[in-house]
Amino acid sequence: MFITVDPEDPRPIYHQVADSIRVLIAGRDLLPGAALPPVRQVAADLGVSQNTIALAYRELQGEGLVEIRHGSGAVVAPRRVAQGPAGAPADDLRPQIRSLLAQLLLGGLTRPEIVRVVREELEELGR
Repeated sequence: MFITVDPEDPRPIYHQVADSIRVLIAGRDLLPGAALPPVRQVAADLGVSQNTIALAYRELQGEGLVEIRHGSGAVVAPRRVAQGPAGAPADDLRPQIRSLLAQLLLGGLTRPEIVRVVREELEELGR
């Protein structure tokens, strides 16, 4: 598993770690049932506090992406399946998507640039 953190990134380290794991899960580099490395190992590899990694794992657990099994570590949870248009996970994420799109527009990106970036990122996740 390949996780990196950037000290210049304004996001907290635990967010960077959680985002890295989300990308690995979304890109199917980590499949359901795959064990995540122990908190202690990831913390040592990245040179950060164990509490930071534990917080990232708990955040992923709260999102239903990871199951924490006390005594045996964390594993990737089974994938959720959308169940119809009303109340589907995509609907739950719409406020976050809208906020991100607004940030991109306010940052000066044009609509075609945003579409291009989203397509590129989806392709990257599909690899």
